[in-house]
Amino acid sequence: MVREKGFWKRERVDEALYRLLKKIKALETEDVSVYNLQGRVLAEDIVAGFDVPKFNRAAMDGYAVKAEDTFGASVSNPIMLQLAGSVEIGEVPKVVVESGMAVRIMTGAMMPEGTNAVVMLEHTRLNGNFVEVLKSVTPMKNVSRVGEDIAAGEVVFRKGEILQPQDAGVIASLGIESVRVYRKPRVAVITTGNELAEVGEPLEGAKIYNSNNPMICNALLEFGFEAISLGIARDDEEELRNKLQKALEFDAAVITGGTSVGAKDLVPDVVGEFGEIVFHGVSMKPGMPTGAAVVEGKPVFMLPGSPAAALLGFYTFAIPALYRMMNVRIIARKWSRQKGVLQGRIPSEIGVRSNVRVLWEDGKVYPIRISGSGILSSFVRANALLVVPEDKEGYEEGEEVEVTLLRDVTEVFE
Repeated sequence: MVREKGFWKRERVDEALYRLLKKIKALETEDVSVYNLQGRVLAEDIVAGFDVPKFNRAAMDGYAVKAEDTFGASVSNPIMLQLAGSVEIGEVPKVVVESGMAVRIMTGAMMPEGTNAVVMLEHTRLNGNFVEVLKSVTPMKNVSRVGEDIAAGEVVFRKGEILQPQDAGVIASLGIESVRVYRKPRVAVITTGNELAEVGEPLEGAKIYNSNNPMICNALLEFGFEAISLGIARDDEEELRNKLQKALEFDAAVITGGTSVGAKDLVPDVVGEFGEIVFHGVSMKPGMPTGAAVVEGKPVFMLPGSPAAALLGFYTFAIPALYRMMNVRIIARKWSRQKGVLQGRIPSEIGVRSNVRVLWEDGKVYPIRISGSGILSSFVRANALLVVPEDKEGYEEGEEVEVTLLRDVTEVFE
């Protein structure tokens, strides 16, 4: 009597994945340099140790003044202020500004003592040793205040965040040289089948080239995981055992082929000798014979030999499981389109296409305030982009809008 293979007992995809994820534990953590953070998953919160900026600084090129000295200024009634020097970015001002004085200042430079506003360069005229102010400013106008970007004690990044280049910039601005992240999984890839030849070998008889192995390796690289090709295993139990033993030196294994109900579909039986088959057979087309096991705490993914079914099974099961090994679940993927209800008005100018950074969270869209030095932190506080087309004067609060995610939205398992 021929034994019935396991994948006839098909189960729902979500249920199979849920049971698999419950059996996987997170890998250990490690410290990595701020220069090598891309795609790494944070294993700790990052808290700002000081204010950014640490001092009041100019948000525009122009003249640092006492705002009260400019009240009433206009093109027809300019106010004359004595030029008392200049301040370059990175320089501590030596001048103390008194009433009736102005200091030339560059964007990002420290505000001189006694000043509380910056008059934009285009709203002034230089007249010898005097500056003509053509437009009044209010206190703190065109000034980035202490802590406006990031406040001391603020949790800037939370555990479980998948880091991106702009995050490294913010972390570096806080003087942090390295952060603790989860180690990336190292994944061994095996392809099974007597019919296979490696790329580069002569193709003889009814052989076909091993396309699944490079496909899965590159799919792993797409997500930043390390891929180790162990090549082809013939349809032989002993050869499969040897390959699997080698694969278990790494954090996870992907095996394509040999998962169906044929006489030479040996993979589930061999894998079952090493550990627990979590599921074999899912209600999914293509990919019905997909299975997964846990061996010595390591996930082993058993994918069909058909390239389309193998890739679908890989994205459906392997990617969530590998992220589970870094302690996160992906709620929504980067570059996906998401709808949400706008939680504040977003104005825009007719004829101008506005790219507005926003925060998408649980079906709600929050505008992110951007001014002066706040530009850098806005790139990490925002996780999505809302495009306002040229023919629209913005969006009103309460409108449903569609945004594009700029980063993965995650949640931690703990």
